[in-house]
Amino acid sequence: MKISLLYFNTKTPSVGLKIMIRLGRGQSGAHLTLLFSIEDNSEDPLFQGSLGVGICLEDGVEAFAKGEEGDYKLEVDFVKGTGDWRLYEEVLKCLSEEIPEVFELSWELKLRLELPTSQGFGMSASGAIAAAEAFQRAIGIPYEECRRRALLIAHLVERNRSTGLGDTTALSAGGVERRLKAGSPYNGKKLINGPGISEGWSEKIPVLLVWKERTGAHTASYIDNKIWKENISSQKFVEDSKLLDDLSRNELREIINNCLISMEIEDKFVPMLCMLGESIVIVPRDLSSINDEIELISEKLQDLGVLTSLSGIGEIRN
Repeated sequence: MKISLLYFNTKTPSVGLKIMIRLGRGQSGAHLTLLFSIEDNSEDPLFQGSLGVGICLEDGVEAFAKGEEGDYKLEVDFVKGTGDWRLYEEVLKCLSEEIPEVFELSWELKLRLELPTSQGFGMSASGAIAAAEAFQRAIGIPYEECRRRALLIAHLVERNRSTGLGDTTALSAGGVERRLKAGSPYNGKKLINGPGISEGWSEKIPVLLVWKERTGAHTASYIDNKIWKENISSQKFVEDSKLLDDLSRNELREIINNCLISMEIEDKFVPMLCMLGESIVIVPRDLSSINDEIELISEKLQDLGVLTSLSGIGEIRN
Protein backbone atom coordinates (compact mmCIF):
# COMPACT_ATOMS: atom_id res chain seq x y z
CA MET A 1 0.00 0.00 0.00
CA LYS A 2 1.30 3.44 -0.88
CA ILE A 3 1.59 6.12 1.76
CA SER A 4 1.22 9.63 0.40
CA LEU A 5 3.77 12.33 1.22
CA LEU A 6 3.08 15.95 0.32
CA TYR A 7 4.79 19.27 1.05
CA PHE A 8 3.20 22.67 0.51
CA ASN A 9 4.72 26.15 0.77
CA THR A 10 2.17 28.81 1.58
CA LYS A 11 2.54 32.53 2.24
CA THR A 12 0.92 34.34 5.09
CA PRO A 13 -0.20 37.64 3.48
CA SER A 14 0.09 39.75 6.61
CA VAL A 15 3.73 38.99 7.32
CA GLY A 16 4.99 37.45 4.06
CA LEU A 17 6.37 34.36 5.81
CA LYS A 18 6.68 31.00 4.12
CA ILE A 19 5.13 28.15 6.09
CA MET A 20 5.92 24.54 5.24
CA ILE A 21 3.00 22.17 5.72
CA ARG A 22 3.86 18.50 5.86
CA LEU A 23 1.26 15.81 5.20
CA GLY A 24 1.43 12.09 5.75
CA ARG A 25 -0.97 9.16 5.65
CA GLY A 26 -0.92 5.82 7.44
CA GLN A 27 -3.21 2.81 7.53
CA SER A 28 -3.44 -0.46 9.40
CA GLY A 29 -5.99 -3.22 9.42
CA ALA A 30 -7.47 -4.44 12.68
CA HIS A 31 -6.72 -7.80 14.32
CA LEU A 32 -8.87 -10.48 15.93
CA THR A 33 -7.29 -12.74 18.53
CA LEU A 34 -8.92 -16.18 18.58
CA LEU A 35 -6.73 -17.86 21.20
CA PHE A 36 -3.68 -16.75 23.12
CA SER A 37 -1.40 -17.20 26.10
CA ILE A 38 -0.04 -14.24 28.05
CA GLU A 39 3.76 -13.92 27.92
CA ASP A 40 4.72 -10.95 30.09
CA ASN A 41 7.24 -12.34 32.57
CA SER A 42 10.03 -10.14 31.21
CA GLU A 43 10.35 -6.66 32.72
CA ASP A 44 11.33 -5.36 29.28
CA PRO A 45 8.21 -4.52 27.23
CA LEU A 46 10.12 -5.41 24.06
CA PHE A 47 9.93 -9.06 25.14
CA GLN A 48 6.35 -9.01 26.39
CA GLY A 49 3.44 -10.17 24.28
CA SER A 50 1.45 -13.28 23.55
CA LEU A 51 1.48 -16.54 21.65
CA GLY A 52 -1.59 -17.61 19.75
CA VAL A 53 -3.66 -17.47 16.58
CA GLY A 54 -5.73 -14.70 15.02
CA ILE A 55 -7.01 -12.97 11.91
CA CYS A 56 -5.73 -9.69 10.47
CA LEU A 57 -8.45 -7.68 8.70
CA GLU A 58 -8.58 -5.37 5.71
CA ASP A 59 -10.49 -2.76 7.72
CA GLY A 60 -9.01 -0.86 10.65
CA VAL A 61 -7.75 2.69 11.09
CA GLU A 62 -6.66 5.31 8.56
CA ALA A 63 -4.70 8.33 9.81
CA PHE A 64 -3.86 11.68 8.19
CA ALA A 65 -1.20 13.85 9.85
CA LYS A 66 -0.47 17.52 9.12
CA GLY A 67 2.54 19.19 10.68
CA GLU A 68 3.44 22.89 10.65
CA GLU A 69 6.45 24.69 12.01
CA GLY A 70 5.65 26.32 15.31
CA ASP A 71 5.07 25.52 18.95
CA TYR A 72 4.41 21.86 19.54
CA LYS A 73 0.81 20.76 19.94
CA LEU A 74 -1.39 17.86 18.87
CA GLU A 75 -5.02 18.13 17.85
CA VAL A 76 -6.85 14.85 17.30
CA ASP A 77 -10.04 14.70 15.25
CA PHE A 78 -12.09 11.53 14.73
CA VAL A 79 -13.75 12.01 11.35
CA LYS A 80 -15.29 8.54 11.63
CA GLY A 81 -15.78 6.51 14.79
CA THR A 82 -14.62 7.42 18.27
CA GLY A 83 -11.49 6.64 20.22
CA ASP A 84 -9.13 7.77 22.97
CA TRP A 85 -7.06 10.80 21.93
CA ARG A 86 -4.53 9.97 24.66
CA LEU A 87 -3.43 6.91 22.67
CA TYR A 88 -2.21 9.17 19.85
CA GLU A 89 -0.52 11.57 22.25
CA GLU A 90 1.40 8.58 23.62
CA VAL A 91 2.34 7.51 20.08
CA LEU A 92 3.83 10.91 19.30
CA LYS A 93 5.63 11.04 22.63
CA CYS A 94 7.14 7.59 22.08
CA LEU A 95 8.07 8.49 18.51
CA SER A 96 9.86 11.64 19.71
CA GLU A 97 12.34 9.46 21.62
CA GLU A 98 13.44 8.04 18.25
CA ILE A 99 12.87 11.17 16.13
CA PRO A 100 13.07 14.32 18.31
CA GLU A 101 12.11 16.65 15.46
CA VAL A 102 8.46 15.61 15.67
CA PHE A 103 8.24 17.76 18.81
CA GLU A 104 9.29 20.80 16.76
CA LEU A 105 6.02 20.83 14.82
CA SER A 106 2.39 21.68 15.49
CA TRP A 107 0.31 18.62 14.54
CA GLU A 108 -3.20 17.87 13.44
CA LEU A 109 -4.22 14.21 13.26
CA LYS A 110 -7.42 13.07 11.58
CA LEU A 111 -8.58 9.49 12.06
CA ARG A 112 -11.06 7.18 10.37
CA LEU A 113 -12.01 4.21 12.53
CA GLU A 114 -13.81 1.56 10.49
CA LEU A 115 -14.63 -0.61 13.52
CA PRO A 116 -15.57 0.09 17.15
CA THR A 117 -13.01 0.15 19.95
CA SER A 118 -13.08 -2.10 23.05
CA GLN A 119 -14.70 -4.99 21.19
CA GLY A 120 -11.75 -7.32 20.65
CA PHE A 121 -10.80 -5.95 17.23
CA GLY A 122 -7.29 -4.73 18.13
CA MET A 123 -8.19 -1.16 17.24
CA SER A 124 -5.70 0.45 19.63
CA ALA A 125 -2.84 -1.35 17.89
CA SER A 126 -4.30 -0.50 14.48
CA GLY A 127 -4.65 3.16 15.43
CA ALA A 128 -1.16 3.38 16.92
CA ILE A 129 0.42 1.85 13.81
CA ALA A 130 -1.54 4.10 11.43
CA ALA A 131 -0.72 7.26 13.41
CA ALA A 132 2.98 6.41 13.78
CA GLU A 133 3.13 5.84 10.02
CA ALA A 134 1.35 9.13 9.26
CA PHE A 135 3.65 11.20 11.49
CA GLN A 136 6.77 9.64 9.99
CA ARG A 137 5.64 9.95 6.39
CA ALA A 138 4.88 13.62 7.00
CA ILE A 139 8.54 14.25 7.84
CA GLY A 140 9.84 12.13 4.96
CA ILE A 141 10.76 8.78 6.51
CA PRO A 142 11.05 6.08 3.78
CA TYR A 143 8.24 3.53 3.70
CA GLU A 144 9.98 0.36 4.94
CA GLU A 145 11.75 2.17 7.79
CA CYS A 146 8.49 3.94 8.58
CA ARG A 147 6.49 0.70 8.71
CA ARG A 148 8.99 -1.11 10.93
CA ARG A 149 9.29 1.78 13.38
CA ALA A 150 5.49 2.16 13.47
CA LEU A 151 5.15 -1.47 14.57
CA LEU A 152 7.83 -1.00 17.25
CA ILE A 153 6.24 2.23 18.54
CA ALA A 154 2.77 0.67 18.56
CA HIS A 155 4.03 -2.35 20.50
CA LEU A 156 5.64 -0.16 23.17
CA VAL A 157 2.55 2.05 23.46
CA GLU A 158 0.31 -1.02 23.77
CA ARG A 159 2.41 -2.43 26.59
CA ASN A 160 2.73 0.93 28.38
CA ARG A 161 -1.05 1.35 28.32
CA SER A 162 -1.94 -2.35 28.83
CA THR A 163 -4.27 -2.11 25.83
CA GLY A 164 -2.84 -5.11 24.00
CA LEU A 165 -0.29 -7.90 23.97
CA GLY A 166 0.40 -9.43 20.57
CA ASP A 167 -1.67 -7.42 18.08
CA THR A 168 1.30 -5.55 16.59
CA THR A 169 3.33 -8.75 16.20
CA ALA A 170 0.33 -10.34 14.50
CA LEU A 171 -0.13 -7.36 12.18
CA SER A 172 3.53 -7.52 11.18
CA ALA A 173 2.71 -10.87 9.53
CA GLY A 174 -0.79 -10.20 8.21
CA GLY A 175 -3.45 -12.62 7.02
CA VAL A 176 -4.46 -15.53 9.22
CA GLU A 177 -1.56 -15.49 11.63
CA ARG A 178 0.08 -17.39 14.42
CA ARG A 179 2.41 -15.82 16.94
CA LEU A 180 5.38 -18.10 17.60
CA LYS A 181 7.48 -15.92 19.91
CA ALA A 182 6.38 -13.03 22.10
CA GLY A 183 7.69 -9.49 21.81
CA SER A 184 8.04 -6.59 19.41
CA PRO A 185 8.50 -7.64 15.76
CA TYR A 186 11.26 -5.00 15.32
CA ASN A 187 13.85 -3.46 17.60
CA GLY A 188 16.86 -1.15 17.81
CA LYS A 189 18.07 1.82 15.80
CA LYS A 190 18.49 -0.31 12.67
CA LEU A 191 15.01 -1.79 13.17
CA ILE A 192 16.17 -5.34 12.56
CA ASN A 193 13.93 -8.22 13.57
CA GLY A 194 12.92 -8.10 17.22
CA PRO A 195 12.15 -10.95 19.60
CA GLY A 196 8.55 -11.27 18.40
CA ILE A 197 7.98 -13.75 15.57
CA SER A 198 4.77 -14.41 13.64
CA GLU A 199 3.77 -15.90 10.31
CA GLY A 200 0.61 -15.87 8.26
CA TRP A 201 -1.21 -16.84 5.08
CA SER A 202 -3.93 -14.99 3.20
CA GLU A 203 -6.82 -15.61 0.81
CA LYS A 204 -9.65 -13.40 -0.39
CA ILE A 205 -12.06 -14.59 2.30
CA PRO A 206 -15.07 -12.60 3.51
CA VAL A 207 -15.58 -12.49 7.26
CA LEU A 208 -18.49 -11.08 9.25
CA LEU A 209 -17.88 -9.25 12.52
CA VAL A 210 -20.75 -9.28 15.01
CA TRP A 211 -21.02 -7.37 18.28
CA LYS A 212 -23.42 -5.74 20.69
CA GLU A 213 -23.68 -1.99 20.99
CA ARG A 214 -22.43 -2.02 24.59
CA THR A 215 -18.63 -1.90 24.65
CA GLY A 216 -16.71 -4.80 26.09
CA ALA A 217 -14.40 -4.82 29.09
CA HIS A 218 -11.08 -3.04 28.72
CA THR A 219 -8.28 -5.43 27.74
CA ALA A 220 -6.22 -4.40 30.77
CA SER A 221 -8.91 -5.75 33.11
CA TYR A 222 -8.03 -9.22 31.82
CA ILE A 223 -4.33 -9.23 30.98
CA ASP A 224 -3.30 -7.42 34.18
CA ASN A 225 -5.32 -9.77 36.40
CA LYS A 226 -3.39 -12.74 37.83
CA ILE A 227 -6.34 -15.14 37.94
CA TRP A 228 -7.39 -14.31 34.39
CA LYS A 229 -3.80 -14.80 33.21
CA GLU A 230 -3.80 -18.35 34.58
CA ASN A 231 -7.21 -19.14 33.09
CA ILE A 232 -6.53 -17.56 29.70
CA SER A 233 -3.23 -19.39 29.26
CA SER A 234 -4.83 -22.84 29.66
CA GLN A 235 -4.98 -25.52 26.96
CA LYS A 236 -8.74 -25.82 26.48
CA PHE A 237 -8.82 -22.13 25.80
CA VAL A 238 -12.38 -20.92 25.59
CA GLU A 239 -13.79 -23.30 28.21
CA ASP A 240 -11.00 -23.18 30.76
CA SER A 241 -10.50 -19.44 30.40
CA LYS A 242 -14.13 -19.03 31.55
CA LEU A 243 -14.63 -16.34 28.93
CA LEU A 244 -17.96 -17.94 28.06
CA ASP A 245 -19.18 -17.49 31.63
CA ASP A 246 -19.97 -13.93 30.62
CA LEU A 247 -23.72 -13.85 30.02
CA SER A 248 -23.47 -11.25 27.24
CA ARG A 249 -20.99 -13.38 25.25
CA ASN A 250 -23.22 -16.43 25.61
CA GLU A 251 -26.28 -14.49 24.50
CA LEU A 252 -24.52 -13.24 21.39
CA ARG A 253 -23.28 -16.71 20.51
CA GLU A 254 -26.78 -18.14 20.93
CA ILE A 255 -28.25 -15.44 18.68
CA ILE A 256 -25.74 -16.29 15.96
CA ASN A 257 -26.10 -20.07 16.30
CA ASN A 258 -29.89 -19.82 16.12
CA CYS A 259 -29.63 -17.54 13.10
CA LEU A 260 -27.42 -19.99 11.20
CA ILE A 261 -29.70 -22.89 12.13
CA SER A 262 -32.82 -21.02 10.99
CA MET A 263 -31.12 -20.32 7.64
CA GLU A 264 -30.05 -24.01 7.42
CA ILE A 265 -26.42 -23.03 6.84
CA GLU A 266 -24.86 -23.95 10.19
CA ASP A 267 -22.67 -26.49 8.35
CA LYS A 268 -21.26 -23.78 6.04
CA PHE A 269 -20.15 -21.13 8.56
CA VAL A 270 -18.50 -21.16 11.96
CA PRO A 271 -18.74 -18.40 14.61
CA MET A 272 -15.62 -17.82 16.73
CA LEU A 273 -15.28 -15.70 19.86
CA CYS A 274 -12.97 -12.67 19.57
CA MET A 275 -10.65 -11.89 22.47
CA LEU A 276 -11.18 -9.87 24.56
CA GLY A 277 -14.36 -8.08 23.57
CA GLU A 278 -17.99 -9.07 23.37
CA SER A 279 -17.77 -9.89 19.68
CA ILE A 280 -17.75 -12.86 17.32
CA VAL A 281 -16.34 -13.39 13.84
CA ILE A 282 -18.21 -15.63 11.39
CA VAL A 283 -16.08 -17.32 8.72
CA PRO A 284 -16.90 -19.85 5.97
CA ARG A 285 -15.90 -23.47 6.57
CA ASP A 286 -15.20 -24.22 2.90
CA LEU A 287 -13.15 -21.63 1.05
CA SER A 288 -14.13 -23.06 -2.33
CA SER A 289 -17.85 -22.40 -1.87
CA ILE A 290 -17.97 -18.77 -0.75
CA ASN A 291 -21.12 -16.98 -1.90
CA ASP A 292 -23.52 -14.21 -0.96
CA GLU A 293 -24.90 -16.05 2.07
CA ILE A 294 -22.63 -14.15 4.46
CA GLU A 295 -24.34 -10.90 3.42
CA LEU A 296 -27.72 -12.50 4.15
CA ILE A 297 -26.45 -13.52 7.59
CA SER A 298 -25.44 -9.91 8.21
CA GLU A 299 -28.90 -8.61 7.26
CA LYS A 300 -30.70 -11.17 9.42
CA LEU A 301 -28.51 -10.50 12.45
CA GLN A 302 -29.08 -6.76 12.14
CA ASP A 303 -32.82 -7.47 12.14
CA LEU A 304 -32.24 -9.34 15.41
CA GLY A 305 -30.74 -6.22 17.00
CA VAL A 306 -26.99 -6.80 16.86
CA LEU A 307 -24.35 -4.85 14.93
CA THR A 308 -22.36 -6.30 12.05
CA SER A 309 -19.61 -5.33 9.64
CA LEU A 310 -18.38 -7.20 6.57
CA SER A 311 -14.61 -7.30 6.11
CA GLY A 312 -11.94 -9.55 4.62
CA ILE A 313 -8.65 -11.22 5.47
CA GLY A 314 -5.75 -8.75 5.35
CA GLU A 315 -2.71 -9.10 3.12
CA ILE A 316 0.54 -10.78 4.12
CA ARG A 317 3.13 -8.28 5.40
CA ASN A 318 6.31 -10.32 5.68
